[in-house]
Amino acid sequence: MWTADNWKDYELLDTSLGEKLERWGDYILVRPDPQVIWDTPHSHPAWKKKNAHYHRSSKGGGEWQFIDLPKEWTIEYRLADVAGPLVFHLKPFAFKHTGIFPEQAVNWDWCSQLILNAGRPVKVLNLFAYTGGATISAAASGAHVTHVDAAKGMIGWAKENAASSSIPSSNIRWLIDDCVKFVERELRRGNKYDGIIMDPPSYGRGPKGEIWKIEDNVYPLILKAAGLLSDKPLFFLINSYTTGLQPAVLSYMLNTAIALERGGRVESSEIGISVSGSPLILPCGACGRWTP
Repeated sequence: MWTADNWKDYELLDTSLGEKLERWGDYILVRPDPQVIWDTPHSHPAWKKKNAHYHRSSKGGGEWQFIDLPKEWTIEYRLADVAGPLVFHLKPFAFKHTGIFPEQAVNWDWCSQLILNAGRPVKVLNLFAYTGGATISAAASGAHVTHVDAAKGMIGWAKENAASSSIPSSNIRWLIDDCVKFVERELRRGNKYDGIIMDPPSYGRGPKGEIWKIEDNVYPLILKAAGLLSDKPLFFLINSYTTGLQPAVLSYMLNTAIALERGGRVESSEIGISVSGSPLILPCGACGRWTP
């Protein structure tokens, strides 16, 4: 498993009975996690010092219980060999989220080193780019990033993170767009990218109501996006939080869509976060990577 173990401002403190106890900077949150099916004692003292608790509803969804939490705060992450921290604005919003997925830091580190070691200008395309963790880490490492997401609010949030991280505005191109349609237009334009990142949702809608279902749409999109890779590409990265898309499935898709034609190496794994003071690692999704 690939683990995001370089955090200072985030810590997974404990897990029990469908919930995880986390430290986000100075604040303690309790959030649900369906994979935490074990019943272990709530012995960590932070269970009694939580600042907010997201309660799942038996009817679906849920709601936040705020005890002592600001509406917004920031945390930092530092990449190796990059001056200055990445700064992320956090705020609790719908369905337990805070604005970043901390396990993705393992991919930020990986992409950053490939970009830094390239020794040349690098163009990166980030699809389903959310609040910009991968975008900002790639841009901070020297890449020019095209950031595409269908949600206007997420683009605004990502811009805040980029500004707080002192990323020059010229390093990122922001686009509110349907990712599939954008890729199709880029193919017609003949544009190329040295690195491609995608983090597709299980289900979603584009800005004009376009329906996305990952089981039906993800492989055709990988095939199309592979056509945007440059003559000297650095990487292709796909994340999955969908139960059916296990690491082996991601490997198969990358092998058939890219490696059969271009060669290179495909690897995939679960990604996760270590539980403090414990040998346990909480799995948080899956990731597939192609490099030439």
